[in-house]
Amino acid sequence: MTSKNTGARHNAGLAAAGASLAGTALTALTAAPEKISSLVHRRYPTVAVTGMTGVGKTRLVDRLARRTSPDAVTEVGSATMERRTSKSPRLKGFRFRVVPGDNAATRLAALDEVFYEEPVDGIVHVVSYGHATPRRAGGTSGAAPSRTRDEQLAAELEDWTITAHRIAAMAVRRAKPMWVVIAVTKADLYPNDIDAAVDYYSPGSGSPFAAKLDELRSLAGGATISIDVLPVSAENSKELDALVGKLESRMAALSGHL
Repeated sequence: MTSKNTGARHNAGLAAAGASLAGTALTALTAAPEKISSLVHRRYPTVAVTGMTGVGKTRLVDRLARRTSPDAVTEVGSATMERRTSKSPRLKGFRFRVVPGDNAATRLAALDEVFYEEPVDGIVHVVSYGHATPRRAGGTSGAAPSRTRDEQLAAELEDWTITAHRIAAMAVRRAKPMWVVIAVTKADLYPNDIDAAVDYYSPGSGSPFAAKLDELRSLAGGATISIDVLPVSAENSKELDALVGKLESRMAALSGHL
């Protein structure tokens, strides 16, 4: 009787141990995709590309990713358009997630996606110094409404205000520093005013946009946010290529990808 009880206890112990091992293995397998995703995420930085409609976000990202628009990828269930770089020597492996500039509902969903649901490593916010291409609102017909340059700058400021609040909210939730690059696009349209354009978007310059950058840092509290301002153009020329190269180098450095 004692021998039978001992054997039963032994078998029960083996079963419990087996169940424990199975549970541990199941937990490991369940966590594996998350760990793999985390490793890939660290190896290949993800960058949100924001900015109002018409500033040239897609063209700039195509240039950085060495791709053209037909190669665009939109993930199922995603509000963002994604580009993955494969040919860029400095940004190989980078993932760009382009947030649409129009359609308020889709745009806000995309901002939530890149700043809350799957937080990105950095942000490239695209502006154009008041030279955005006029676009028709989604679902409307007829000619695109025209805007004065001052109206374009005011629209950029409004767009940045919405984006900056989400950047600040993300910054306070993470331990590591955040980086933001203000990409001043379409530099080919104002070649003699590039320095003035960069100054307008730079912290401490006294411009309305600079005041919003100061507000971003205030909203983020003690969180560290680095801000760079770089001119760039998606057009092709030796001088403009150099501007793209500087943007690529800075993003690579900020992401520890050199």
